[in-house]
Amino acid sequence: MSNLAYYDIIRSPVITEKSTMASENNQVVFNVARNATKPEIKQAIEALFSVKVKAVNTLNRKGKVKRFRGMIGKQKDVKKAIVTLDEGSTIDVTTGL
Repeated sequence: MSNLAYYDIIRSPVITEKSTMASENNQVVFNVARNATKPEIKQAIEALFSVKVKAVNTLNRKGKVKRFRGMIGKQKDVKKAIVTLDEGSTIDVTTGL
C-alpha cells in the first residue's frame, strides 16, 4: 500500500480522558475507516509511526440521535481502533505526523 492509502485508513487520534488513561497501558486509540480490517490497521500504524504493534481491538459506535431546536439529526457512525504497542514503542499523538 502507498502512504496515502494508510491515511485513508487512519482518520484521527482520539484524545479523551479515557484514551489518555489507556496510554498508561501502552495503548493508543484512533478513529479509523468503517471498512478497515484489523490487519490493515496494524499495517498502517506500523508504516506511519514506525512502531511494532502487538494487538488491535476495534469497536463500532453507532451514531446518536440528537435534537437541535426541535430538528432531529443523527451523528455519524464511528469505528475506533485500540492499538496495543510492544514494549519500548511509543506514539505521541499530540504532535502531527
